[in-house]
Amino acid sequence: MDIYQESLAKHLEHQGKITTQLKFPLKDKHDLSWTYTPGVAEVSRYLALHPEETGQYTFKGNSVAVISDGSAVLGLGNIGPYGAYPVMEGKALLFKHFANIDSIPIVLNTQDPDEIIKAVEMIAPSFGGINLEDIAAPKCFYIEETLKKRLDIPVVHDDQWGTAVVVLAGLFNALKVVNKQKEKVKIVISGAGAAGTAIMRILLKAGFVNFMMVDSKGIIAKS
Repeated sequence: MDIYQESLAKHLEHQGKITTQLKFPLKDKHDLSWTYTPGVAEVSRYLALHPEETGQYTFKGNSVAVISDGSAVLGLGNIGPYGAYPVMEGKALLFKHFANIDSIPIVLNTQDPDEIIKAVEMIAPSFGGINLEDIAAPKCFYIEETLKKRLDIPVVHDDQWGTAVVVLAGLFNALKVVNKQKEKVKIVISGAGAAGTAIMRILLKAGFVNFMMVDSKGIIAKS
C-alpha cells in the first residue's frame, strides 16, 4: 500500500487524527459539582468581571484556532472547506505533539475576505491565538493584517510566516557552511504567492539585499 492509500485508510479507521480529553478524571458527584454546576457559576461570575483573566481559568490560554477557507490547500489548490479539513486537523496534531498546544480545526464555508474576517472576529474570544492556513493570495495579506489590527490575540498566516521563518533559518545556516555573507549572495525566489512574498519581506528585514522574485509571468521583483 502506498502512502496515499495508507493515509486514506488510516483516516477512515480512526475517524480523523485528534480528539478532546479531560485534564483530570471525573470520579464522583463532587467532581461534577465543581467542574460544572453549581460550582462553575462562580468562575463565570468572576470572568464576567475580569475577562482579561479568561486564559488563566479556561482552555483559552493554551488554545489556537486553525482556520482555512480551503482556497489554497497544499498543492491541491482551491478545493474548498471539506478538502481543507484533514490538513487543518493535521496542523492541530502538530501543535499538540510538538508544542503541547491545544488547537481546533475550523473550516469556513465562504471565501469572501470580509466574511472570513467577521467569522474569525466572532470566534476569537474562545482562543488564545489564530492560525490562518491555506488561504489564497492576495486576499490572505488583507485578512491577516486586518485581524492583527482588530484582535488582541496573536494572528499568523502560517503559509506566509511559517515558511518564511524556516527559509530564513535555513539560509543563515547554509551561509555558515559555505562561509558567505548575506550581503554578497544572490537569492532567487520562485513564486510570488503568500509564501514567496513573505520570504521576500523577511529577507529584506534580515539584511539580504540581492534577490530576484519570479513566477510564471517572469520577473516580479528585483534588487
